[in-house]
Amino acid sequence: MTSFSPIIKAELIKTKRSGFLPATFIAFGLAPVMGGMFMWLVRRPEGLPQDGGLAAKAQAMHFSADWASYLGLLSQAVGVGGVLIFGFVASWLFGREYTDGTAKDLLAMPTSRRTILNAKFVVYFSWCAALAVANLLVALGIGGVLHIAPLVEGELAPLLIRYFGTTLLTICAGIPVAFFALKGRGYLSPLGFVALALVFAQIVAAAGFGAWFPWAIPGIFSGAGGSLSLSPASYLSVLACGVVGYFATIEYWRRADHAK
Repeated sequence: MTSFSPIIKAELIKTKRSGFLPATFIAFGLAPVMGGMFMWLVRRPEGLPQDGGLAAKAQAMHFSADWASYLGLLSQAVGVGGVLIFGFVASWLFGREYTDGTAKDLLAMPTSRRTILNAKFVVYFSWCAALAVANLLVALGIGGVLHIAPLVEGELAPLLIRYFGTTLLTICAGIPVAFFALKGRGYLSPLGFVALALVFAQIVAAAGFGAWFPWAIPGIFSGAGGSLSLSPASYLSVLACGVVGYFATIEYWRRADHAK
């Protein structure tokens, strides 16, 4: 039985050589850039026409030129946009073997199917976490350029807890995407699932039941859900979603017929 480390290394090499890796960082990095533009608009409202879409958006969000608003925007970007981006990451990691025609080659290795999938899940968690950290670093750089006033003592910790808490919830909600990638043997099924999850998250949250829908909970936790509040059962539902998605993925690939 091959050890776990070489399998992870192989997944990392495939990821590093793919053009999809930088694309996710660029797409996800739009959030801190947009936040920086909002910050600039608030501090220099004469910079752009007030009837412009960007200025109107900043006013509608009650965005102010401070770290609380900036980091709050980043949290909301993870809670809503992260469902899409993290879903794309999971779709690519678990569906590319079928699209590239390398699934059978992967199964021919002297490694258990569970080990192969566990390596992919490790890369998935690491990739999504790196996206979140990269956005935070970009935001810190932009904030430094804009000379945003430092936070007072005790304000930073709650903002970081919300940011990384939202990241963890979004990562867990994205785990079932792996099952649909394997079941659909490619990208189409998992991406369709992600699109439906996003649509239903908006509908369910608008109806007031978002606290029970796993894919709406990260957005609510980030502050994008307005007056909606979460209960311990809400967090358990996200955890259950991730656990069920993980074991469904493992069990399906263990039993699936890979003759084709």
